Amino acid sequence: MALRITEECIGCAACEPECPNNAIYEGGVEWSLMDGTSLTGTFTLKDGTVTDAATRQSPISNSVYYIVPDKCTECQGFHDEPQCAAVCPVDCCVSDEMYAETIDDLLAKKQLLHAE
Repeated sequence: MALRITEECIGCAACEPECPNNAIYEGGVEWSLMDGTSLTGTFTLKDGTVTDAATRQSPISNSVYYIVPDKCTECQGFHDEPQCAAVCPVDCCVSDEMYAETIDDLLAKKQLLHAE
């Protein structure tokens, strides 16, 4: 499943550069599927919204760093463990039960985000 950042986030930004999918954003910052990935064209988000990969999306949080579930692969295919959770000094990067995915699902998402 995707990860999420809890309200305990202290805003240290240690997690952001560690994400191989560029799925982590500072609170209040718009995001796009294209950021840090090879996605182009249209894409259907988990909520059913169809969007262009380059379209800027509204921030998921305005107060703390956040993880875009459509881009989070829990670092599958890159690392043995989620890097955001590994570097977080307050352990606020946790599983997001709203987005249950198998390892195969996460690896397929990784392939989609980083097609060669």
